Amino acid sequence: MTKPLVQMRGIVKKFPGVVANDRVDLDIYAGEIHALLGENGSGKSTIMSVLAGLYKPDAGEILIDGTPFAFASPRDAIAVGVGMVYQHFKLVEPFTVAQNLQLGERQGSFLLSDAGIRAEIQNFEKRFGLAVDPDSPVWQLSVGQKQRVEIVRMLYRGSKVLILDEPTAVLTPQETAELFVNMRKMAAAGCAVVFITHKMNEVQAVADRV
Repeated sequence: MTKPLVQMRGIVKKFPGVVANDRVDLDIYAGEIHALLGENGSGKSTIMSVLAGLYKPDAGEILIDGTPFAFASPRDAIAVGVGMVYQHFKLVEPFTVAQNLQLGERQGSFLLSDAGIRAEIQNFEKRFGLAVDPDSPVWQLSVGQKQRVEIVRMLYRGSKVLILDEPTAVLTPQETAELFVNMRKMAAAGCAVVFITHKMNEVQAVADRV
């Protein structure tokens, strides 16, 4: 039987006056698209922010490939291959796509040359259909294109678990269809994809697990 790539056990996350996550267990598998489905305020983004290192859990354990980890920051999560694309993008608008990738340089690696970054961008386009122009200033891009840059940035930094927080909320129907194709290709290549949503039709369209 296939073992989970990620195991979250007994996760508790509290904020003043509210328990956002109460002893949550969750398994995430490589090569599959997982839908985290629920109404707004149900704790979906919180539990994934715990996995991505943005929040520290008040209780519980996270295991990656069977090894327990305690993340102090998103950098720690990225170091073991967990990346999250938030609804509010974390790109530097005046910089080009390539420069934004350099800002998110791989953990523990040397800076790639400009040619090396371009080769990586071409690789992601060929493998996953994630076409981005390395020379475009981010401020000139559409919202859908910015989201694609964020996904490429996470993959460039070595994410094998990719979390997408309500990714279709800002997309046109055509961009949504393209994103689902990208997600299927990433899963087929062995990535574990998690997307947070409250839309049942999206779950039925693309999810392997709910």
